[in-house]
Formats: sequence, C-alpha cells, structure tokens
Amino acid sequence: MNQLILGDCLTVLKTLESESVDLIYLDPPFFSNRNYEVIWGDAGEIRSFEDRWSGGIDHYIAWLKERVQELHRVLKSTGSIFLHCDYHADAYIRVYILDKVFGEQNFQSHIVWRRTTAHGNAKQGAKRFEINFDTIFQYTKNKNFIFNTIYTPFKEEQVEKQYNKVDEHGKKYRLVTPTAAKGGGDTSYEFFGVTPPKGRYWAYSKENMQDMYDKGLLYFSSSGQPYIKYYLDERPGVAVMSFWDDIKPISPTAKERIGYPTQKPESLLERIIQCASNEGDTVLDPFLGGGTTVVVAERLKRHWIGIDQSVSAIKISELRLHKQGGLFSTPFVVQLHKYDYDTLRYSDALEFETWIIQQYGGTANIKQRGDFGIDGRNKDGIPVQVKRSDNIGRNVIDNFVSACRRYDNNRFEANKQANQAVGIIIAFSFGKGAMQEAARLKNEENVIIQLVTVESIVPIANKPKLTISFTELESDKKKSCIILNLPQLAFPILE
Repeated sequence: MNQLILGDCLTVLKTLESESVDLIYLDPPFFSNRNYEVIWGDAGEIRSFEDRWSGGIDHYIAWLKERVQELHRVLKSTGSIFLHCDYHADAYIRVYILDKVFGEQNFQSHIVWRRTTAHGNAKQGAKRFEINFDTIFQYTKNKNFIFNTIYTPFKEEQVEKQYNKVDEHGKKYRLVTPTAAKGGGDTSYEFFGVTPPKGRYWAYSKENMQDMYDKGLLYFSSSGQPYIKYYLDERPGVAVMSFWDDIKPISPTAKERIGYPTQKPESLLERIIQCASNEGDTVLDPFLGGGTTVVVAERLKRHWIGIDQSVSAIKISELRLHKQGGLFSTPFVVQLHKYDYDTLRYSDALEFETWIIQQYGGTANIKQRGDFGIDGRNKDGIPVQVKRSDNIGRNVIDNFVSACRRYDNNRFEANKQANQAVGIIIAFSFGKGAMQEAARLKNEENVIIQLVTVESIVPIANKPKLTISFTELESDKKKSCIILNLPQLAFPILE
C-alpha cells in the first residue's frame, strides 16, 4: 500500500523491512549555515528547516549518515539511491557518507543540475563565479542494478548538421564509420575487397557486416569504404549525460508551484524515477517536503512511500495526490506515526538524550564528561537536561538550577534579568513537587525553568492493556464467554 507517513524518518525507516524498496530519492536539509523560510510554521517543519547544525559539519554529517545507513538497509540489491545536495557539503557527503556506507566501488553518477538561470552578482562586485547548480549523487549496492537509458530529442541544428543525407524514400540519415581503434576477435577481414584503414579495425563481425549490407544499411564511398546509415526516425535521441541543464527551475507562474521553499520540478523526479525503476517498483522519499516525488511516482505507475515530520508537508502531499488522481488512482494511506512509549522510555540513555534534543530543535553535547549535567542546548543556547524518567521530583529542579549557574553564570544572570528561561528540563512527566518548585523559582526568584514533556515534542502511543474475565452464560446449554477489555473497547468471544 502506498503510504504518507508523518514522523522522523530515522525512526520510521527502522520499521521498514530490509531490501524492500527499489529506488530512493532524498533531498535532505542542506548544510547551508542559514535558516530556510518556514512557510507553514508547524512544529515538525520548524525542526526540519531551522539551522540546527551549530555543531558544525561533523554534527551534520553524523546526523545524515545515520539516516543513510538505514536507507542502505531498506534498499534492494538492484536499487539505486539518489542524494540531492549543494556545494556546502557535497564533498563531505560523498567521502564520509556515501563512500563509507555504499562503498566507493558502487558510485555510479555525479549529476550536476543547473537549478537557476539567474544572472550572477558580478555587477555588485562579486569576486567569484556564481554557483548556480546542485549536486545529485547516484550510488548502488552492486553492479547489477536497474538502469534505463534516458534520451532527449535531437536539437534542430544537430539534425541539420549531422542527418544531412536523404535516401530515395525521403528519409534523413547520417553516416557512421563501422571501424574502431581497438579490435576484438576476427575484425581485420576483407569486406567487398576493402580492409579498415591503417591502425583501425572493423567494429563488427563479418556476419554482422553482411547482415547490414543485406538490409541496405551500408553506404559505400567512392573509395569503396563502407559506412553505416543511421536513420533519424529510428534513433531514440541523445542519451542523457551527467550535466542536466535542460530541466528548468520552477517559474513563479508555474502550475506545479506550491510555494515550498525547496520544491524541485516534477521533470527532475520524472527523469530519476524513469531511469532507475520500472512500473510497479517502490520509490521512497524520506524527506518528502512538498510531495513532488510521490506525485510523480504515482503518475508513472510506481508504488511509493513518503516520510516527513511536518504535518503540513504530509497534508500538502495528500492534497496534490488527490488533485491529480482519478477514478482508478492507486489507493494510499496517511499514517500519523506515533512513538511507542516503552521503546522510548527504556531505550539507551545517551541515544535518547541526543535524539530528543534534536527533535526539540536543539544540539546535544558531543562531550559527555565535565558538562555539569547539561545534555545540550536549544537553538537559543539555553541549557537542556534530559531525564528518561517519569514523575520527576523537586530535587532534580534544585540540582539543575545549580548546574545552570556553573555551566554559564553570565548567561544565567542575563536570562534572569530578561525574564527568559535559564534552563530546560525534558522528561516523560513531572511530579507535583517539581512543578511547585518551578513555579516558586519563577515567582520568588525570577528564575524560569521550563518543564517540557516528551509527548509535547513527539506523539507517543501507549500500548493497550488487556484484561480477560470469564463469565458463564445462563442458558439451556452452558457457554463460556471471554470478555476482552481494551481502552474504550469491550467485545465478547464465545467458545
């Protein structure tokens, strides 16, 4: 079933089966050192687009590599991954992520897409060549992968220059030499009394040359040298190479424009999906954004999975799918992913700290010792402490206030004077004592400690509790009745 899934792609990917998708396209947040415009403003989108890479390029690469490792696991052995990035981190991504995870030997293509036709800043005194391209890397798991050659139509000037001969039926053709610089097998034979020029060899066997002659596909020059006729109407076009300047960016008036700040043109995804998958294959986009990948995959009769942690991104994608759909469109489901309470509550402490701080939009501490009990900072630099516990008590608040003072007393006092939080505690729940102490500190000492529950950051699902009771029914024939009691649900099973 085609799926739109709301959630952090790392968590969602871990629920997918190994080697279950044929093609992956991802356009992750770029390492651009700036904030993207947030157009919908929901919490998931803010976490996706805010510049969270204050830990530098090492932080960004570690974050992305973890996700690419899961993508490698779910990709089939015949599949390809296309990773879209820009100049800020493309070299790091190739060397430290793709080469490491997929192997240098499985690098296939370095695609350069001319993403803008705008003029540079030379008139404003820029002292560099303006960068007007993005990079798309293609990697596979081995050499046995799906690839369909894509052709573009011949340009008019190319037809006039190359296909400059016409046969008796009015069909245009060009002449191509049947010789090659290197021989292989029996390629030095005499053909109609002619041998290849010095230093050249026949590119075809004698049998194949005879077959072309019998079909009228050979043309002989006045010197007797044969040439192959390539008819224009039988040629598929020009094979696409790795420089893509024929796919234009989305214009301000384009019908497909939805206002998403990093929206890619549908023609870009059409080319990628057509070259690396077949009808019925499954396409995955773990950073769905405006939904272009799944919209195109649906139109090209592929199955698809789209993941994003922005509610608005999921809803916009759903709207686009419905808009292009018809009576016989493939059904799909929208899955609002929730995190299992037990999995989070009893996960590795360090892993959970790093993950929940990132979900909150902050940066976790790389260094774990000598940090005064501070686990990270939010985007404004305010200290964050994570407690993988329920019912946090007053003592945690007391110790955290002291830790915040020791961690950065100048910031502590500045935030206090500005009536801003001096620290943030993230936990599964807070006891009455903790909430009372946080309120007292704010009212009496002007010290604000924000208490943030995990569920306010990510949606949590609690496993239902099952109870079974037995009741004998009064009737002529005694029957046992088992009552299954689930939250908001009770139904009998008769034996």
